[in-house]
Amino acid sequence: MQRRKGNKSSRRAGGRKPPRELISHPPSIGTYAIQHGVRLRFLTNTAVAQTISYQNLLDTILMSVTALSQVDVFHAVKIRKIEVWSMPAIGAASTVEVQLSGSTAGSQGSYRIVTDTSMGVQPAHVKVSPGRMTLASMYQPSSAATAFSIIAPTGSVVDVELSFKNDPGLSVAAQNASVGATVGSIGYRGLDGLAVATTKFTPAVAPGV
Repeated sequence: MQRRKGNKSSRRAGGRKPPRELISHPPSIGTYAIQHGVRLRFLTNTAVAQTISYQNLLDTILMSVTALSQVDVFHAVKIRKIEVWSMPAIGAASTVEVQLSGSTAGSQGSYRIVTDTSMGVQPAHVKVSPGRMTLASMYQPSSAATAFSIIAPTGSVVDVELSFKNDPGLSVAAQNASVGATVGSIGYRGLDGLAVATTKFTPAVAPGV
C-alpha cells in the first residue's frame, strides 16, 4: 500500500492562515487610593475613661498646612486590634477595660467588653478585635460615632492596629489646632485626637503636633 505524498504540503498551501492573536488592553487599575496598615502606640499620662471616635482615629496622623492647622492624611479607617498593658503600683491592683459596643443607631456593633485586673509584678493585659461585619471592622469616614471605649490607669501602654485609606481630592481638617507645627510635615497626635500638649494618650513616636 502506497502512501500519498504531498497531502500535508497541499493542505498548508490551500488552507487558511491561523488567526493573529489579539493584543490585550492594558489591565485595569483597582484603586489609586493610598492604603496603609499600622500599629500605633500611646502612653496614658493620666487615668482615662475615654470614648474614642472615628474622627479621633483619623486625627492621629496629620499633615500641617499652616503652623496652626492640620488635615487628615487618611479619610477612612477600620480597627484590626486593640491591646492594652498596665503595670500596677506596689501593693495595689490595676484594671484595664476595652469596650466595642457599637452603640451608634443603625449600625452593627460587637457588644464586646474585655477586662483584666492584675496585682504584683504581672501587668493587666487585654487584647480584642471587632467582630466581622461590625461597624468598627469596616472602613469608616471621620465622624463623632463611637469606635471604642477604654478605661486604663496612668502609665498604661495602648496599641491600636488600624487600616487606613485616603480619598484623593478630599480635605478633612483636624478637629483641634496645633501650635508651631512645621508646614508640609506629617505628625502624630494622641488617640483622643488632641495635640501632644493636651492629650491623655501621648504618642510613642515623634514628631507630635
